[in-house]
Amino acid sequence: MLDAVVVGAGPNGLTAAVELARRGFSVALFEARSTVGGGARTEELTLPGFRHDPCSAAHPLAINSPAFRALPLERYGLEWLHAELPMAHPFPDGSAAVLARTVGETAASFGPRDAGAYRRLIGPFLPKWDTLARDFMSLPMTALPRDPVTLARFGLTGLPPSTLLMRRFRDEPAKALFSGLVAHVMAPLGGFATGAVGLVFALAAHARGWPLARGGSQSLSDALAAYLKDLGGSVHTDYEVKRLDDLPPARAYVFDTSPTALARIAGFGNHYGGYRYGPGVFKVDYALDGPVPWTAKEARAAGTVQVGASSAEIGTALRAAAREGRAPDKPFLITVQPSVVDPTRAPDGKHVFWAYGHVPHGWTGDLTDTIERQLERFAPGFRDRVLARATAGPPELAARNANYIGGDIASGAASGLQLLLRPRPTLFPYHTPHPAVFICSSATPPGPGVHGMSGHNAAKAVWKRLRRI
Repeated sequence: MLDAVVVGAGPNGLTAAVELARRGFSVALFEARSTVGGGARTEELTLPGFRHDPCSAAHPLAINSPAFRALPLERYGLEWLHAELPMAHPFPDGSAAVLARTVGETAASFGPRDAGAYRRLIGPFLPKWDTLARDFMSLPMTALPRDPVTLARFGLTGLPPSTLLMRRFRDEPAKALFSGLVAHVMAPLGGFATGAVGLVFALAAHARGWPLARGGSQSLSDALAAYLKDLGGSVHTDYEVKRLDDLPPARAYVFDTSPTALARIAGFGNHYGGYRYGPGVFKVDYALDGPVPWTAKEARAAGTVQVGASSAEIGTALRAAAREGRAPDKPFLITVQPSVVDPTRAPDGKHVFWAYGHVPHGWTGDLTDTIERQLERFAPGFRDRVLARATAGPPELAARNANYIGGDIASGAASGLQLLLRPRPTLFPYHTPHPAVFICSSATPPGPGVHGMSGHNAAKAVWKRLRRI
């Protein structure tokens, strides 16, 4: 009998399996797709030689993850590449705010009236970032805080809505950039704890940047899988699990799946009936004949580019998708241009690029033209460089990854109390009604993103049970 079986080979499932194998437990991992990766894959979606990331591409949380930093992933081929700027936020007039590696360069891009406010916001937390990140990502009940004073101060600053936090800023560059950071979790700007979301992304960039993995996000997943095999674990792909009886006998079962799928497979009925799924996204992957012709020079040097003319425009787009049930006319876009730093991603002189905007949950329309009109505001002539495109709305995203219900790449609404207490209001979120069954997906704390900490935290709960029995 195996000690543990893990279902789902996304970053969290892979991390949970690795953590258990590192501690001497026998582990088998089962994945329905033909390759491991979940939201961290790389594929040729458009033309031969153009390697795209179907979901995650830039990884500020991965390089800062306490779980990943403790693993020898570089030994298995993972290499982080850094653009000149982690992130840029251009404006239609050709100017830009930037999220640079240094606080000083970032603050300077906001202008003199907001530079000091930004320094005062970031200053108390950046020197203690590693401890803060570990404490923040380990909650609840998986580890005692190492620095409870800093964690409490962070909570007082970040738990209010980001709209209150942004009152510290007077001008649009700082407000727009920070609004964009909050929008990465697809939550309306006025929601609970949205200030903390923006702070986490800013601190992560200043601490270690917003890198891309050489060769694509698949490199991270492949490194985790290779390390797991070296530890004695086994990986089984093309293996769809429809019920617990499909799996070999084990003392514990760990699911990197949505709560909905887990309830169906394990027969938990309506146990997760109150879990909410959030807005979807519409994503376009591009093969380009040259770099994106951004008007702002800062955007040309950045790995990630946020596209939104103002904080008000970003807020309107988020409300349209999350609350009004319509696709925005001027969507806020998150874009990544991997080939700016990684020429292996496209043929010589060519580039890969992706952009996505938020749409209502389960939306079935086509946002391609709207996305490209928005891009043309900031990069005139963009359409002339398009060689091919691959589009994916909520139905296509859900078909590619069963955890993206309704196109929700966060695997559950990251708003209200569910941002922190997921998938149920409990201090033991990785446990389920069955004592031998656990959940480790992004539907558990610390939530969405490629960081592996949900898998790491769930593995702690599993090995405590295995040691007891």
